[in-house]
Amino acid sequence: MSLDHTPARTDHAAICAFLYHEARLLDDRQWDDWLACYAPDASYWMPAWDDNDQTTEDPQSEISLMYYPNREGLEDRVFRIKTERSGASTPEPRTNHSVQNVEVVADRGTEVDVRYNFHTLSHRYKATDQFFGTMFVTLRRTDDGLRIAAKKIVLKNDYIRQVIDVYHV
Repeated sequence: MSLDHTPARTDHAAICAFLYHEARLLDDRQWDDWLACYAPDASYWMPAWDDNDQTTEDPQSEISLMYYPNREGLEDRVFRIKTERSGASTPEPRTNHSVQNVEVVADRGTEVDVRYNFHTLSHRYKATDQFFGTMFVTLRRTDDGLRIAAKKIVLKNDYIRQVIDVYHV
């Protein structure tokens, strides 16, 4: 068994850099650049917790906190945020995203499955909220670099006092 992990480390560093970049784009409200991180067919899903303290398993038939089957849903959400057609996002909160414990769990050549923890602070109306949990992301290698092909967000503090949005996680 070889202990040389140089290629994995290089790939891991690129993956971390991509995830940090996506988080910064949310913090900086660079919505168009944030959307560009996603493949056109990318799914974006935040399951809810059921009565048995398990996350829901099917966004088509069970309750989700958020679900967009492709990037068009995210584009619509960003359009509403940018044009102030979202009362839940006006004024936009100031956020700070932290990405931790990035782990590559599977590498299938053109796609890589990654698991990481997140912690987001969100400040609005003189109050600061925090959101934390685990992300399960499939990254696709393209000629233009990495793109998110799927994102599942397991929000650990799901009892929240407001509407949750893409910039909270």
